[in-house]
Amino acid sequence: MTEKTHFGFQEVPEDEKAGRVAGVFHSVARSYDVMNDLMSAGLHRYWKRFTVEKSLARPGERVLDVAGGTGDLASLFARRVGERGRVVLTDINASMLALGRDRLIDEGLLVPVVQCDGERLPFSSDAFDCVCVGFGLRNMTRKDAALAEMRRVLRPGGRLLVLEFSKVWQPLAPLYDAYSFRVLPRMGELVAGDAASYRYLAESIRVHPDQDTLKTMLLEAGFDHAEYFNLAAGIVALHRGVKY
Repeated sequence: MTEKTHFGFQEVPEDEKAGRVAGVFHSVARSYDVMNDLMSAGLHRYWKRFTVEKSLARPGERVLDVAGGTGDLASLFARRVGERGRVVLTDINASMLALGRDRLIDEGLLVPVVQCDGERLPFSSDAFDCVCVGFGLRNMTRKDAALAEMRRVLRPGGRLLVLEFSKVWQPLAPLYDAYSFRVLPRMGELVAGDAASYRYLAESIRVHPDQDTLKTMLLEAGFDHAEYFNLAAGIVALHRGVKY
């Protein structure tokens, strides 16, 4: 019997989800950065800077940016680790990765890019000092497999950072729901010409594990010292774990 997984509020066969998610991101790629600024009122830039600070990355270290899309985090990490360090940008979606590659080149940053699945990373074990996934884990079909892969490619003592939408502070939930399901699809239609993809993105947040559940998943994947930091009243949470 085929296993099922969530695609937003729908249940679909596991082997169909990746293709459906690919369709979403092929559709929104060109407007992705503009929509990020509009949706978060620019706060996503703060969240990403906070992530890089909490990574404790140092000059000369090796960083893997999983599902890095248009390269926001890769750009910040490249500046932090400097010329002696190395950042690798990956994404499963060719449209998003091409935009990230071009943007980094325009910024004068020589960052290798690799198209790959976060659940099957084409890197050797113990290859990186830090692995980061920003707003990508919730779109992966088998999150436990993805976390295990991220742990595998980390060296002992390496850090995992998971920046993702999470469970908002309960008193704000009605307002957040109204924004997510009424305003956001309309904004997607006006800016990106695609209301359905942004409706999916809102739904995918609601079925993603909450803060404590994801922390437990990190521990079950073998990470130590798993912890999280709530941002914007829990709209976003940054999880951090260490491989020992």
